[in-house]
Amino acid sequence: MSVRSHHTELWARRAACTPSTAVREIFAAAARPGIISLAGGNPDVGSLPLAALGETSAAIIAGQGSQALQYGAGQGTEELRSQICSIMSLEGITDADPDDVSVTIGSQFGLDTVTKILCDPGDTVLTDDATYMGALGTFSVYEVDVQPVLTDSDGLIPEALQERIHALRRVGKRIKFLYTIPNFNNPTGVTLSLERRQQVVDICRDANILVVEDNPYGLLRYRGDALPAMRAANPLDVIYLSSFSKIFAPGLRLGWALVPPHLKQRFLIIGESSTLCPPAFNQMLTSAYLRDYDWQGQLNVSRAAYRLRSDAALAALSETMPDGVTWTRPEGGFFTWLTLPGSVDTQALITTAVDAGVVYFPGAAFSPTTAPSQKLRLAFSALSPDLITEGIHRLAPVLARL
Repeated sequence: MSVRSHHTELWARRAACTPSTAVREIFAAAARPGIISLAGGNPDVGSLPLAALGETSAAIIAGQGSQALQYGAGQGTEELRSQICSIMSLEGITDADPDDVSVTIGSQFGLDTVTKILCDPGDTVLTDDATYMGALGTFSVYEVDVQPVLTDSDGLIPEALQERIHALRRVGKRIKFLYTIPNFNNPTGVTLSLERRQQVVDICRDANILVVEDNPYGLLRYRGDALPAMRAANPLDVIYLSSFSKIFAPGLRLGWALVPPHLKQRFLIIGESSTLCPPAFNQMLTSAYLRDYDWQGQLNVSRAAYRLRSDAALAALSETMPDGVTWTRPEGGFFTWLTLPGSVDTQALITTAVDAGVVYFPGAAFSPTTAPSQKLRLAFSALSPDLITEGIHRLAPVLARL
């Protein structure tokens, strides 16, 4: 018996549930010279005041180094939690108490903690029918049964949610929460309409199902009117997750969770058992950015840049896509979602696309099912309009040959 096969006998059952290597393979392809990557949804950090932030970082280390480089409080600093409440007020959440905010290592860790608290193996979580691949990875590790709910151009369909809950309950499923990204969904770019937001929460409340609202893109709206967060009017029924990765710097790995008071203590205890505390220096730098810089002005710069890139993507799609291909028109965020006609499997097209000098994410990566998908995600956040246009021009012939 080889050492490798010998050690596989030691694996936990959850290790066999980890996602496939397809995601890593796509990112590896994206890193090849000459490839235009429409795959990764990376924010644009190049417009940040990097030199000034370097000086701020040095001042924090020089003046407060013994605090910045030390362990900190598991819940996060009081200053940053208060600033987070001010940020959430821009999303309509005006009643948040800093004591109910937990600073997390990215919003992914917040979701991991929620799943760990609420779900036993075999429990059910509801999601949009296309959802964040990182969430699917978390659910897989905890051996959760993920059940998709039908969506359309206005987001999750309340009637479909109601029917799904009833059908699952009839066969004895224990549904713990609905995970949804209501603003500029990853991967579809679709926004849950104002009319549906409260309907969705009401349906879940009546069924004793929590709503986990993941909102990393909400402040990146560049078309239309801002919509209040689902948490705004529902403080006891919604766990709200968000992140500094899209509005400041993903490399600092900071996010937060606004947790209903009756769930907060359990969230903090379980969270601290995994990470002990969020990094003190990263919190102090983020607080300085929010306190001493025109961060909302910087956000306006980012919104304008993302709108130009979105416009470039939509224009190139209109110019080049073959008949039968449709796509979403995001009002914010980083993504548009293409649907191909017939039974085309976009996973099978990856190699051909890479040979043509472009890479994207196939729809199967965002689905809790194992069925082939005729959908694909294009990310336009990290590229110049010219590169976006060129990438779509490279992709169009690959699709047209079908």
